Amino acid sequence: MKSKYIFLFIMSALFAACSSDNNDDDYTPTPNDVENLTLVSEISNDNHTIEIYTKTGMLYTGHNNISLRVKNNATNAYFSHVTFDSWMPVMQMTEMSHACPKTDISKIENTNALYGMQAVFQMTNPDASGWSFTFNYTINNEAYTAQNTVEIWQNDHQNVTTFMGSDGSKYILALIQPENPKIGINNMVVGLYTMESMMSFPKVANYSLTLDPRMPGMGNHSSPNNTALTYNTSTTLYNGDLSLTMTGYWKLNLKLLDSEGTILKGEDVTDTNEASSLYLEIEF
Repeated sequence: MKSKYIFLFIMSALFAACSSDNNDDDYTPTPNDVENLTLVSEISNDNHTIEIYTKTGMLYTGHNNISLRVKNNATNAYFSHVTFDSWMPVMQMTEMSHACPKTDISKIENTNALYGMQAVFQMTNPDASGWSFTFNYTINNEAYTAQNTVEIWQNDHQNVTTFMGSDGSKYILALIQPENPKIGINNMVVGLYTMESMMSFPKVANYSLTLDPRMPGMGNHSSPNNTALTYNTSTTLYNGDLSLTMTGYWKLNLKLLDSEGTILKGEDVTDTNEASSLYLEIEF
């Protein structure tokens, strides 16, 4: 009788071990994860295909919310446990290459196999060429790499700008919100980054941006109740109130001030100066 219990114990242990191994290799078909997204591109290696998604099915200059999932080429199922060690978007120009501001890749809450990241593309070629994505990731303690070109299209309006500040530093400013502008007070959110190197673009903290929206096609009139954009320590972005009194094209004139209040870029809009040299655009 005793040997029977020992046998059952061993079999239970082996079953648990096998179950644990299967959990480590857990992948599940999850079509609902991407039901509100559109496929942009696929990047494959011998083992996997990384599917890249956005709401529109395209990537544009400026700020982008990007989703992805990793498919097992052998089974057409999707991995729910992937560790993305790094990813690098690179623009290859004639004599040089550069990256862009980006976030790390992390699992999207309440999904089975969907991961998300953000990127700010400063430029693209006229035919949307020039950019490539490289992903380094780990599944079941095995390291993989996938790399290929992607298309980045030029936005119709200036939602990102690269400029040199009076302090000699190069900055990138990107419009994040409002994504769907409305008549009234909009929450305006921008990201501010400095070009530390061709491949590194850390966020800038504790600066501020004055805001003066104007309608050039309507006598260059402004709007009431706008507020300056200030640094949000929780999001590490800049928030302010943007007042839009009517539909149409708006130029969002800005001035960038450092933590000491020194103007690094931009000018006041006056009767003799119709626009700041630092601005973003919205049309709705």
